[in-house]
Amino acid sequence: MTQPETWAALRAHWQDLADLGGIGSLLGWDQSTYLPRGGAAGRARQQALLSGIRHARGTDAAYGRLLDQAGALDLDPVDARMLAVARRNFERATRMPGAFVRAFSQHAGESYAAWVEARPANDWARMVPLLERTLDLSVQNAAFFPEFTDPMDYFVDASDEGMTAAQVDAVFAELRRELVPLVDAVEAAPAPRTDFLFRAYPVPAQLRLAEEIAGLYGYDFTRGRQDLTAHPFMTRLGARDVRITTRAQLSDPTDALYSTLHEAGHALYEQGVAEALLDTPLGGGVSAGVHESQSRLWENLVGRSRAFWAGQFGRVRDAFPEQLADVSEEEMFRAVNVVRRSLIRTDADELTYNLHVITRYELERQLLGGTLAVADLADAWHAAYDANLGLRAPSDVDGVLQDVHWFGGGIGGAFQGYTLGNVLSAQFFAAAQAATPDLDADIARGEFGRLHGWLREHVYAPGRTFTPNELVVRATGQGMTAAPYLAYLRGKYTDLYSL
Repeated sequence: MTQPETWAALRAHWQDLADLGGIGSLLGWDQSTYLPRGGAAGRARQQALLSGIRHARGTDAAYGRLLDQAGALDLDPVDARMLAVARRNFERATRMPGAFVRAFSQHAGESYAAWVEARPANDWARMVPLLERTLDLSVQNAAFFPEFTDPMDYFVDASDEGMTAAQVDAVFAELRRELVPLVDAVEAAPAPRTDFLFRAYPVPAQLRLAEEIAGLYGYDFTRGRQDLTAHPFMTRLGARDVRITTRAQLSDPTDALYSTLHEAGHALYEQGVAEALLDTPLGGGVSAGVHESQSRLWENLVGRSRAFWAGQFGRVRDAFPEQLADVSEEEMFRAVNVVRRSLIRTDADELTYNLHVITRYELERQLLGGTLAVADLADAWHAAYDANLGLRAPSDVDGVLQDVHWFGGGIGGAFQGYTLGNVLSAQFFAAAQAATPDLDADIARGEFGRLHGWLREHVYAPGRTFTPNELVVRATGQGMTAAPYLAYLRGKYTDLYSL
């Protein structure tokens, strides 16, 4: 074939893979939003079948020959990177037998359906054999890649290309060393008023408000939508179909608001990928850490800032005039930034959040390393929370059963991205501030276009054109560093709590 013919054939193949991935995402989205309980077993089979089809398509010998032929082509840097990522995906996929991929997919679907029922029932015993199977499959998965002597190295590299578990360990050690004394100091200071957050806030009004602000951020509802689920997430169902989910509590309006803004941050990233890259190996977020940086940036560095509440408090008070009649803008700002050790990761404040992530990551390392049995995980969870946060959950509902990750996927590599995202969120935001004078004044006026535009140009549009580290360096001028994040936290909470 000629060069144009070879490249056209590859683009057609990538389109098929993207469409199959979108169909899989649609099945998963429906499973987490509208699927009736009786349909769970059938859905797991459908997901397994589709996973097998996509794996077969992604490892097809003719596709491999196309990749080989393309290696001799004269490509520009973007197309060369596109081919390199496709080759990496192909080589990794061919290591895993199709039967294994289908079995893991079906098990994940069945495990998720069981978790949906087991968590509210506090039925950890039901999940033990399922999680033991998940651990076995996860260890098998890593074993297909013997160049990674530590299974966690494989999982970290798979989600954050180029990183190692040792690098993650070093970041976590630095954060634990710096943040624990700050948490202690804040907790010793007088706490802000929060009583008004526990009044009754009608859920429909909460959802309308959250969606309105997500729209102000730049989330395009003509290419997405929001629905309710137990554990919020963002998903891409197609090139121009990026959906978000949220949750809501009658007695806490900030849960729906910040869940929506968090997932909207993920969606802004996906909606901002350059049109020319969609439905190619470069057509999405570059890593878990960079992706999470955007959800945390829009949720926290913007959504919990003083400037944000200067611009949005009137809107929020208009949505809930009775509930907030006796509340000032300053009181709201302080309330949404209260520091309090808690049991639930997704409800945690900015200072204690990383301790939740570190706890899970360390438990994963023990599970994968064979030093912790699944049967002992619930007790190990309680002991770790006691050591890291000084708390013990009254049951497994708020303990080992609280996160969906292990029960709807594999073990390993799922959690470190949250903390890497926190670190990168401050680094990207600092770079945006340096390049965009008076950014806080924009936010205080409810104008997010300049920030969104800078992020779209420097983070979103490239998709996977660069490696994660290359993207960070290009956008901020240096590799990942915790310094801006720690400076942000020290400055914010020293001011808030008059330390």
